[in-house]
This record gives sequence, C-alpha cells and structure tokens, in this order.
Amino acid sequence: MQIQSLFIYPVKSLRGIAVDTMQLDDFGPRADRRWMLVDSVNGFVTQRTHPTLANIGLEMSASGELEIAVPGSAPEVLRPGTVEVRVRVWQDWVVALEAEQGASQRVSDYLGQEVRFVYMPETTFRRVDTKRVFEERRVGFADGFPFLIVSEASLNDLNARLEESVDIRRFRPNIVVSGAEPWQEDRWAELQVGGLLFRLVKPCSRCVMTTVNPDTGAKAGNLEPLRTLGHFRRTPDGVMFGMNAVHNGEPGQIAVGDPITII
Repeated sequence: MQIQSLFIYPVKSLRGIAVDTMQLDDFGPRADRRWMLVDSVNGFVTQRTHPTLANIGLEMSASGELEIAVPGSAPEVLRPGTVEVRVRVWQDWVVALEAEQGASQRVSDYLGQEVRFVYMPETTFRRVDTKRVFEERRVGFADGFPFLIVSEASLNDLNARLEESVDIRRFRPNIVVSGAEPWQEDRWAELQVGGLLFRLVKPCSRCVMTTVNPDTGAKAGNLEPLRTLGHFRRTPDGVMFGMNAVHNGEPGQIAVGDPITII
C-alpha cells in the first residue's frame, strides 16, 4: 500500500488542489479549510446548496497566498482582515476573521446573495468531535475531522457498478490509498506513513455533494453516484465512503508514493 494522491482544500467547498507533498501541523493538513464562506447570518455556505461554487478557480502560490477566480471576473487575492466575527460550521460557533474586501463581493455577485470569506486564525481552537477523539485535537472548517482517507480500489469497485464512472474528486479526500482491497479501509484502525500515525475514527457519511460534477458545478439528475452507493454502503448512520481520521498531532510531511503500513 502507498499514497496514490494528496489533496488540500484551502477554502471549504471550493476546488481542491492536488499536491505532491503535504505538510502537516496541529490542524491536520497545513492550509486545509482554514477559509470558509458564510451567509448573512454567519452560517457556512457549501456546494450542498450552491453547487456552482465548484466553478470558482483557486490557486495557491509557493508562499501560501490564495487567489480565487470567479467565472467572468478578474482573479482576487484572498487575505484575512482584522475584523473578528463569530461564525457557524455545523453545530460549532467559532471566532474567525473577515476577509479584506474584494473577493467576497465577487462571489456574492456570482451567487446572487450576500456571502463573505472568513479565516480561522491560530488563536481559534475548534475541537474535533469529542465522541470520537478524546485527545485535545483541533480541526479547521472541515465538517468534523482533519483528514479523509479513501481507497482507490473502493472507487474502482463503485465505478464498476455505475453506467458512467466518476473520479475521486467527487469525494474530496485528503489522502488516496492504492494497493488495498476494495472496502478494506472499513477494518483499518491505524495507519503509519513514515513517522506519522493516522487513527481512523469514523466512516464518512456521504451527502449530495458527491453528485456535483467538479468540472461543471452541475448536480446529477439521477443522484449518481450517491444512489448506487446507497444500494450497498448504507448504514444506520448514512451512506459511507472513506474514513475520517486524525494524526498524532505532530508536524511532518507525507508525499505521493510514500509506503503505508497497517498498524
């Protein structure tokens, strides 16, 4: 088993960025989902209700500076400002920093409603789900856990059941594993990559975002691949694909091609 591919998502529900190496800090993947869009009442905005967010381009420079490109508009650099605001992501209310003007207005115009970019600073500590992780671990604006680990073999098995195959981007993973058997990840408890340990704490329940084409921002009218996945991966907690995980909290680096050991 080895790492097949790696992705980070600097802005929750915008495009992911494929990377060859991933730096880890106490948040999880460095720069992953430290940014988020919120509406007029400070609630989080995602592709679940706004699938065309998939069409907004996102680039990250070597220095970590983010640039977004709304269709039909010039690119805008995304920078945190100094105004603090309390924002909601699922049941959590946390303190974030509003972005400087510019990018938020571009996206508001594109969506046809007021939205704002907000940034989670180092001083904000959003704790990982305490029902699953007892240690004091933090997470950015990801749904609940800092890592999503998926198996290439499981995707291949799903695609064999679909009339039209989908790529791994539908499932927004951080780490894609090759060399495993389909659905073997259900039985993994801990994985080691170099000196880093990853604990798989919860199967990931999938939502309508898996039906959004990442290249067009269009939802599939037939609800695929979620419909087919539901035929054989449904549990009392939802339709499952991939595993949520935390790492041991230490800084480090992983890379495409790194071997993976099942602990």
